Amino acid sequence: MGRRWGVAAGPWRPLAWVGVAWVALWGSASVVGRSAAAQVPHRSQTEPVVVASKQFAESYVLAEVFAQLLEQHGHAVDRRLGLGTTELTFQALVRGEVDVYPEYTGTGLVAVLKESPSGGSAGVFRRVSDVFEARWGARWLPPLGFANSYAVALRRSTADSLGIHSLTGLARAAPELAAGFSPDFSGRTDGLAGLSDAYGGMQFREVRNLLQAVKYRALAEGQVDVIDAYSTDGAVARYDLAVMTDDRAFFPPYDAAPLASRRFFEDRPGAVLVLSRLAGRIDEDVMRRANERVELGGAPVAQAASELLAEIGLAGAGSGAGDAVAGRDGGTDSRSVRALPSHMWANRTALGRQAARHLFLVLTSLGAAVLVAVPVGVALERRRSAAEGTIRIAGLLQTIPGIALLAFMIPLFGIGATPAAAALFLYSLLPILRNTYTGIVGAAPGAVEAGRALGMTEGQLLRRIRLPLAAPVVMAGVRTAAVINVGTATLAAFVGAGGLGDPIVAGLALSDPVMILSGAVPAAAMALAVDWGLARAEARVAPKGVREQGR
Repeated sequence: MGRRWGVAAGPWRPLAWVGVAWVALWGSASVVGRSAAAQVPHRSQTEPVVVASKQFAESYVLAEVFAQLLEQHGHAVDRRLGLGTTELTFQALVRGEVDVYPEYTGTGLVAVLKESPSGGSAGVFRRVSDVFEARWGARWLPPLGFANSYAVALRRSTADSLGIHSLTGLARAAPELAAGFSPDFSGRTDGLAGLSDAYGGMQFREVRNLLQAVKYRALAEGQVDVIDAYSTDGAVARYDLAVMTDDRAFFPPYDAAPLASRRFFEDRPGAVLVLSRLAGRIDEDVMRRANERVELGGAPVAQAASELLAEIGLAGAGSGAGDAVAGRDGGTDSRSVRALPSHMWANRTALGRQAARHLFLVLTSLGAAVLVAVPVGVALERRRSAAEGTIRIAGLLQTIPGIALLAFMIPLFGIGATPAAAALFLYSLLPILRNTYTGIVGAAPGAVEAGRALGMTEGQLLRRIRLPLAAPVVMAGVRTAAVINVGTATLAAFVGAGGLGDPIVAGLALSDPVMILSGAVPAAAMALAVDWGLARAEARVAPKGVREQGR
């Protein structure tokens, strides 16, 4: 009998098939993923300047302007576009994982320093310059020449029917209106909370959190009545919105300027001088036209940035945009689903790198989870009193929203692949651990008792009976974890880890469904392919007798 089990399954042969399946998938990702893996940040003076942006069109454009200008002067650039909120992007700068990104003085004063606005543009710039350098070593380079102030906008028909043209008037009408604000605006003291205090407790009938690009469509379609906007938004003119006058001067000056890390300022003086050439050259009209090219004309961010540089007299050879925003088709058909095949073909190189990066993150986290959860599940068979508590802890991790778990990882690991892989690893534990334990405990009680009757030890029962029979159940847990990881890994774009979430995040920021689908469709295809491959492996790990019985 011992020979039969040894030939059919071997002591660890079923688990070996799990490893073989993982190694095979890893190898396929590694062949095409080396360039993607090279994007993991390794910080040194000789490496490219890391240019980042937040998740709205103007930030994308300005970051690309920085990147192209630096490249014109011989500086290599690593783009980290669409990182997230002010807090996330600024944390990355302070940690030295980002060198420079476009920021606004009012945002620095209120959202970062938590101070009330005081003085004019010059006073706010002096204040943020002094405090940022003293606390974090971060330097504000000279302002670009325009201010992009917050604004509150309504449909013109709504404003005219209610007879309101100022924020004071809006405060009186607020209980009858539904508002849609960006998450950044909702959570900042220079946003909704401060606005409500400044205007006597402005309380709307309903407040919804909407992405920057989505909220304009929601307003146009009547889903909300009030939104936050920016004074340089091209969409304000497109939708003919009525912008409320800030009659109590609540909003501080928001002068745009490059914000640089300590090391960038100290170690890359040539690059600092290059970006300083932008000082005072970009006025509000120039910036609004660039935004309109992207938001209304569907132009690629790289093209809008290149045209902006030409308009201010700093034109050069330029370079393509980062993967997240490259190759957006222009024209009226750019946002039609019919444009998806041509868009994906035009950007096949970037999408290939993103897909390889995505698979790299999934397989790294999945492999680590297998190496941890399978031995733990096996050990719990001998410590069954601890099994329920251990599995519950793994289940608790599964209940944490993906974006929240990623945000929690940032203080521990910074931005990039490491926090993303760590979060995906934690998400993978529950299905693998639970299936391993369940499969081993429930493996053919009759066969286990027969083995005991023959004098087999508990270790022999585990190696020769429980593990072989539990292997398909273990593999089913691995399949479940893999499919979950493929979907969850799209959120990695919010922490600068790359992958197929990059075009999804950029598409949401730029209101481009084609760009969103160019990331979502490959991610769905990858989930199906991974599930199919692991299903084949699941069939292979079953002992021969079980496979024949199932036919």
